[in-house]
Amino acid sequence: MRIGIVCPYSLDVPGGVQNHVQDLAETLIALGHRVSVLAPADDDAPHPPYVVPAGRSVPFPYNGSVARITFGPVSTARVRRWLTRGEFDVVHVHEPFVLSVSMLAALSARAPVVATFHTAMTRSRAMAAAQGVLQLILERITARIAVSALARKVQVEHLGGGAVEIPNGVAVARYAAAEPLSGWPGPCAPGSGGTLGFLGRFTEPRKGFPVLRRAFVDLAERRPGLRLLVAGPGERETLLEEVPPALHDRVTFLGLVPERDKPRMLRSVDLYVAPNTGGESFGMILTEAMAAGTPVVASDLDAFRRVLDGGRAGALFPTGDHAALAAAVGPLLDDAGRRAALAARASQVVAAYDWPVVARRVLEVYATAIEAAGGVAIDDAALGDVTLGDGTVGDVGMGDIGTGDDGQLEEQPG
Repeated sequence: MRIGIVCPYSLDVPGGVQNHVQDLAETLIALGHRVSVLAPADDDAPHPPYVVPAGRSVPFPYNGSVARITFGPVSTARVRRWLTRGEFDVVHVHEPFVLSVSMLAALSARAPVVATFHTAMTRSRAMAAAQGVLQLILERITARIAVSALARKVQVEHLGGGAVEIPNGVAVARYAAAEPLSGWPGPCAPGSGGTLGFLGRFTEPRKGFPVLRRAFVDLAERRPGLRLLVAGPGERETLLEEVPPALHDRVTFLGLVPERDKPRMLRSVDLYVAPNTGGESFGMILTEAMAAGTPVVASDLDAFRRVLDGGRAGALFPTGDHAALAAAVGPLLDDAGRRAALAARASQVVAAYDWPVVARRVLEVYATAIEAAGGVAIDDAALGDVTLGDGTVGDVGMGDIGTGDDGQLEEQPG
């Protein structure tokens, strides 16, 4: 099958939707499909061969964060050329209501359109005010996917219809096989040691890093061997705000780590802490830590509670409560048996999120959309097993579709 996937957010900046799109593309390619991904991206930046840049992005506030998107006449022209030359059997757009290339592709596609909704906004005046425009986009969508029950609730409450719930995926074998960083996690002696981890944009309020920072400071005063390992974009000076100078050498900042090193970082801590305060519809970082075999401590957000099997696959603490977080982390660091039990349950739960499993469910939606549009359903043989244990997927090119020096689509030899 020829599949076109559209990501609204820049691939030059890491993020959950971007990772989802690229992992899905690589899994579908490994299953034998021909996939091209269109996304905002700098034409000169290095990207996988299946990616077609849609142009440089600009920052745009969205859902408590800052998204980098692209929109306008140049982007519209690139979207239309990509669609024309791709001759896709199905076009899969992510977050089609974001003012970016996903919206443009949904409006311009002639092939059946499948849309995935990642965001959970149970109340939205903006959505109500823009109902006319949204309806026009919805009319172009053949099938809908929501990554969580909360994201699906948006469809029911605001958009007059439901969606198939298919969660974000994770390459389980890739995370489970990763080696920890050299020298990590270190000793975890009862009452003394242990390593906590955080990965993400620690400057974003909804990621809740200040909650973890305060809990770490409280615990570090009583646990002389406690360390904190942080990875993500930002400056070390900002990270260390409100951390006493005497504790600075117990905080290690890796900066922005490449995607290939994320599993190693997650394997390098005794507990992964997700102190997010809201705005989460799923919790991809939780499934990644679970796949890495690292016990999780997370805010008691509804989305996190669902991923963590109600607290059986990870510990939960009251959202925003740094004292409660510290009270949860200390005993866990001192109880290797409980950490092992949480990790064992997490490994069972996360199997349902393994990318080959998730991708086959997405392919079923593609088949339904194609049939609804009067096309031909996919071959059952394309739904075979695939293993991504080493992170490789073989040939990931579109063959006859690529980009020229100016970033525009051109024919290339297959």
